[in-house]
Amino acid sequence: ALEGSSAAFKKRGRILKIILFGSYARGTFVDEPHTMKGYRSDYDILVIVNSKKLAEAEYWDKATDRLMWDKGVSTPVGLIVHGAREVNNFLADGQYFFVDILREGIVLYELDDRPLAEPKRLSAADALRVAREHFERQHESALRFLGLARVAISSNWENHAAFLLHQSVETAYSCVLLTLTNYSPPSHNLKFLRGLAEDQDRRLVDAWPRDHHRLTAWYNILNEAYVKARYSKHFEITDEALAWLIEQTEHLHRLVERICKERLAELAQIGGAT
Repeated sequence: ALEGSSAAFKKRGRILKIILFGSYARGTFVDEPHTMKGYRSDYDILVIVNSKKLAEAEYWDKATDRLMWDKGVSTPVGLIVHGAREVNNFLADGQYFFVDILREGIVLYELDDRPLAEPKRLSAADALRVAREHFERQHESALRFLGLARVAISSNWENHAAFLLHQSVETAYSCVLLTLTNYSPPSHNLKFLRGLAEDQDRRLVDAWPRDHHRLTAWYNILNEAYVKARYSKHFEITDEALAWLIEQTEHLHRLVERICKERLAELAQIGGAT
């Protein structure tokens, strides 16, 4: 990430901790690439560095893309990078995505034994309020992107439709991550977001079949649409692919809505019992 760098903060840049989290840390991973669903859990890695600026995506994009997409990497790796102060603030604020990592994660590397901040748990009332706000905002946004994608398709604006569908799917995954964990990484990589979301609730796997090459290729085109549908003159997507992507995005939205409403009901019940 820092090869050829000259800025002082880069020269002082250090990786403080590397933590495995998610299903491989909990021992609940799935490795069934040859079954009907073709599902395989990703490795989820949190990298903590000594500077928030060093955690910016521009320094990690190449590594992130290679770990997620390189065919030589048999099990994709999802990488989240944050500065130490930022992670400590997340913990102090009770952001339970990071609280769970601290509780369940496996430290693979650490520069020294400096501990992270003592985690705080949100009250039941605050947890419900925060989750509800996330759901209402993100779910509505995801549906709007889907509606705009339909308008673009009816107008034969295929590239615009692909970009808007990408945004609808990205926002749907952000919706479920924020509602369930109070955190969603600042990423436009659908495969990465999908892996994090599916680790929270395995029912989300049903949204995207992995056992058919053509369908997987269409999903990969959708993932590329965030950049290529806007900037590449070579980007193409068929009407058949768009029709299928619309159908699967609708299915994803139904799953996300059901899962999020279940979590809100659980939080409301916990709040009523305290």
